[in-house]
Amino acid sequence: MTPLRFEEMYEEEWTELEALLDAVRGRKGSVPPPATVSGARLAALYRRVCEHLALARARFYPVHLIDRLERLTGDAHQVIYYRRDFGIARLREFVAADFPRAIRQHAAYVAAAAAAFVLPTVLVGCLVYWRPELILSVVSVEQAASIEQMYSPAAHSIGRERSANSDWIMFGYYIRNNIGVAFQCFAGGLFAGIGSLFFLGYNGAFGGAVAGYLTERGLSSTFYSFVATHAAFELTAIVLSGAAGLRVGFALLDPGRLTRAQALVVATRESAVLLYGVTALLLVAAAVEAFWSSATWLPHGVKYGVAGVCWVAVLAYCTFQGRRAD
Repeated sequence: MTPLRFEEMYEEEWTELEALLDAVRGRKGSVPPPATVSGARLAALYRRVCEHLALARARFYPVHLIDRLERLTGDAHQVIYYRRDFGIARLREFVAADFPRAIRQHAAYVAAAAAAFVLPTVLVGCLVYWRPELILSVVSVEQAASIEQMYSPAAHSIGRERSANSDWIMFGYYIRNNIGVAFQCFAGGLFAGIGSLFFLGYNGAFGGAVAGYLTERGLSSTFYSFVATHAAFELTAIVLSGAAGLRVGFALLDPGRLTRAQALVVATRESAVLLYGVTALLLVAAAVEAFWSSATWLPHGVKYGVAGVCWVAVLAYCTFQGRRAD
């Protein structure tokens, strides 16, 4: 394709992007006016022009054409990723719109990550419930005994390791453990997404094995009342971190018209919003697990009631919050 033909094919998109950028920055005579600028359209055109720039460079098109595309992509990047607000205002915008919108934009990856996590959880949980000795395929005899002791009704603080003597120590432990699991699920995406699927499946299978074993041992009321509340935040965060990893993995497998390095940069930027939200969810989950879930003085009915509210709130937040910004 000649440079002239290339320019003729995509001139309309470039002109539209220039008009949108002028509108956002409030230049006189801009069309359309700022009130009607579509953020989704602006982002879509930005990605398209990034592809056009990569093609122009690869084909050694004239300098003036490459300069124009570089200017366009640079201006669009500044408009899209620049944030005028900081502090509380920016945090409010992130919680109210950016994070839930990013979840819905990555709905396909979220669904795939949820399936990779939930299916092994249910399958292994049922197998261990029917064949309790299979728990030894996951943990040692000593670890199985320790798990039983942690979730015994006679335990001083449910779920606490014997070496920990305070809820604050467990809070720090839960933060470290949860972030470690989430990081594995995300970073595994660098292996074409296979690593993310593996860690999601492994953690799901491990949790299912423990649940099935404790249920068969008659400790279900203690165990489920312990995990029900913080699981709304923790499991959601694990699935979302896996979804971010799958987004990165897919970019490596199918970069489209971008180079794999460019596709990886774009995917990482898009996934960053999910990871910020994941970090917040994991901090909430660690606090709830350390100070609420482990309390033996709380009736199980109260824990289940609060857990139900948390699950409904998290699912409603991911589904409905910030739809005006979509």
